[in-house]
Amino acid sequence: MFTGLVAGTGTLRARERRGPGYRLVVGTTGLPGFDALDLGESISVNGACLTVVSQTATSFDADVSVETADKTTLGRLPLGADLNLERSLRVGDRLGGHYVSGHVDTVARVVAVEEQGEGWLVRVRFGEEQRRFIAEKGSVALDGASLTVNSVSGQELSVMLIPHTRQVTALKHWKAGTELNLEVDLAARYLVRYFEVSGQKPTESSDASFGLALERAGYK
Repeated sequence: MFTGLVAGTGTLRARERRGPGYRLVVGTTGLPGFDALDLGESISVNGACLTVVSQTATSFDADVSVETADKTTLGRLPLGADLNLERSLRVGDRLGGHYVSGHVDTVARVVAVEEQGEGWLVRVRFGEEQRRFIAEKGSVALDGASLTVNSVSGQELSVMLIPHTRQVTALKHWKAGTELNLEVDLAARYLVRYFEVSGQKPTESSDASFGLALERAGYK
């Protein structure tokens, strides 16, 4: 489990085919907290939860499964690309973003990046399947970064990037046409599933049933 607060960027040093999947070598030179990772530890790499299978003081290796290869951009990024990295959440850590599982839902695409004052408005197009999970002022993880949805219309959402976010993450490289990993908010995923299984429409839910849905989703 992660928070979507990117610790910094690593570098894609190598990608080796392993059957239907592959192994990544991610450089972490100079990135605080990444010089002594534990074998088996979970790391968010551009929003995808990967397991450390070997490591040195300046890099780690992680295997990418077929499912992850199909649902993410990790197999298409060029060597040398910057990667957003985050270590998994520990009990007692601050939760500054939102709960991010690292299970990417789909590859979305940047439509436009517009400078607005000291920030940047980014418009992103996503798949039809994700429409029901994305709401204005809700949360979304894009390439592992927790962002607030400014607006949503059809299959397009917008987010604002502040200077700090661009400076410390790989989001600085976003431009029209950039592909990125999108994960919907966990709360939205479980609530939608609850209403699908129960057959109850959200507009008909009482306070009690809504509370039960939250409880079943793990929010107590």
